[in-house]
Amino acid sequence: MEDIDRKMCVPKLVDSHCHLDDAAFDLDRPDVIRRARAAGVQKIIVPAYSPLFWPRLQQLCAQNIWLYPAYGVHPLYLHACASDWFEALPVWLENAVAVGEIGLDRSDNAPDHGAQIACLKSQLQLAQALDLPVILHARGTLEELILILRGFPRLRGVVHSFSGSLVQAQRLMDSGFYLGLGAAFTHARALRLQATIRSLPLDRVLIETDAPWQSGASFRGQRNEPAFLLETVRALAHLREMAFSALAEQLTRNTLAFFRLQENA
Repeated sequence: MEDIDRKMCVPKLVDSHCHLDDAAFDLDRPDVIRRARAAGVQKIIVPAYSPLFWPRLQQLCAQNIWLYPAYGVHPLYLHACASDWFEALPVWLENAVAVGEIGLDRSDNAPDHGAQIACLKSQLQLAQALDLPVILHARGTLEELILILRGFPRLRGVVHSFSGSLVQAQRLMDSGFYLGLGAAFTHARALRLQATIRSLPLDRVLIETDAPWQSGASFRGQRNEPAFLLETVRALAHLREMAFSALAEQLTRNTLAFFRLQENA
């Protein structure tokens, strides 16, 4: 009876951002997928970050029907692109659920910022033309990104690993964007982010792992993986003082609607 009850309590979750094609999973990817499924993760969105790895991402998703690819160029991988990457991108996007991971990054040794902006805008224009959502990266650039997005009023998207203020969150939501929450808020020092998350409307939130990176407090020092999404949702339910099952249902509903996926597909 305990085994039956445990299975009945497993939620239906969607990891809205996980780099399952990354080499960090090469030695045990089938086991990682099995653990994710056992934890209730029914679907995983796998965003690309470099054209060098688009083929491996396509192959992985073709082999696993619960994995859904997005294609794009991450700002930190801009220098690794061949000259014809943008001309090739529309073909890759024919079977994708989003354009991403794209965005801006001001970390040390990041590529030329002007080149990043040009790369981002070209992909935003393509996403708008194809009516695909975008998965956005913003490291030290959230204000700048918000201003750029004003030039694309018909665009849908999510700012992944959101860590901004409530004011910034509201400006993004007013423009029709969603906020992707990873496990960063589970760490004890993330008091400002926790305060922001307590006030967010849950119908504009997606949940993610960003695996193999950004492990939560329960898995500090470990490689992140999609099965850990379960603990992040539990932590969010605790933070929001609400029932876990109701929160899980809301987050899954948000993600399926955002990526235009069918629950049983």
